[in-house]
Amino acid sequence: MYNRVLLKLSGESLGGPAGKGIDEQSLMRYAQEVVQAVKDGHQVAIVNGGGNIFRGLQGLGKGFDRINGDRMGMLATVINSLGLACAIRSLGVEAEVFTATPMEPVAHYYRREDAVAVLERGGVALIAGGTGNPFFTTDSGAALRALEIGADALLKGTRVDGVYTADPEKDPTATRYQELTFTKALADHLKVMDATAFALCEQGPVPIVVFNVEEPGNLARLLNGEEIGTTVHA
Repeated sequence: MYNRVLLKLSGESLGGPAGKGIDEQSLMRYAQEVVQAVKDGHQVAIVNGGGNIFRGLQGLGKGFDRINGDRMGMLATVINSLGLACAIRSLGVEAEVFTATPMEPVAHYYRREDAVAVLERGGVALIAGGTGNPFFTTDSGAALRALEIGADALLKGTRVDGVYTADPEKDPTATRYQELTFTKALADHLKVMDATAFALCEQGPVPIVVFNVEEPGNLARLLNGEEIGTTVHA
């Protein structure tokens, strides 16, 4: 169904049940899912969040200004990407980490052409550091990178199995959408991704597929054409 995708993972997902730090079992499970997707013939780029280590907004009012808080959050995404890259390599697949700001020798400075070259030779490109600028979320960074690398879709891995009319963890009457448009998602204030990410993907156009990444095998099933999660499209 999709050849080249960008997978957006939250930092909390790498933190395991507690959502904090890096959980080795969760890290390896995601690595196995990604490696299986690559072996099935798909090209996978990854953008990680950093909330399991530090979220920029949490520092406001505690001595951090927004700019430095966001910079710390961007560095947290690099740590997560380095860890996931190591796990992927341990399974025999090439994985390279790219950062939005120069960070050699820790990782490669991001160039679209270099990231695509990794994908085309069967490796995984992990693109970290957000957009390199404060005030932008990793969702926005993921949307930007999806457009740049020519992804067929942006896959947002979450704890729920799609987009609902309300938060299903709080409202038992909430119902799931199988698909919806960017316009409706914005109009109904559905918190799938932020408005900047929506605007970028709508412009692409690059569909966003929201799915439960916690369910083993869901990534492979989605990539192989099963109707998993909710598709948001232009």
